[in-house]
Amino acid sequence: MKRVHLPDFKLLNGVVSDRILDATARASKELDRLGIRHALIGALAVGAYGYPRATKDADFLVGEEGFERHGGGIVTFKPGMPILVNGVVVDVMADEVVEEQVEEPYESEGIPIVDPGALVYLKLKAWRRKDQEDVVQLLKKGLDDKMVRKYLEEVAPDLLEKFDILVGRADDAE
Repeated sequence: MKRVHLPDFKLLNGVVSDRILDATARASKELDRLGIRHALIGALAVGAYGYPRATKDADFLVGEEGFERHGGGIVTFKPGMPILVNGVVVDVMADEVVEEQVEEPYESEGIPIVDPGALVYLKLKAWRRKDQEDVVQLLKKGLDDKMVRKYLEEVAPDLLEKFDILVGRADDAE
């Protein structure tokens, strides 16, 4: 039976290095302090939704206020934005399609985490082998494919074909 997943950051304990988890929490607190809306994405978010795997960095979706625009089309990070915490890389990105995710994200252990539909959107957009496998594993863990499909129909219908491929892979693996 498919069900809506709520993220649980504790699922990462014992799988992801404590150093990575600590850096993630510290980066999130610093983003809060700077007034930058944010939500966890990437492998750590996938893990919080039920498929924890090792990773070497922390990835965050951030609001537009995390960047400064300069003449000539140059965009830089807002001063103070964490990019390295105790040797752990903190990657930040913005995406206009899913920026609303930083408004009222799910939260676990004090860390904001994107909605699973937005997480799948970002994985489909990247379309690397590990991103594809993350989506397949989430589907196998019970991610509601109908909910994700509805989300993609609204924000990125061009990604539905890729999503269908991964749903088929997940179904074949069961």
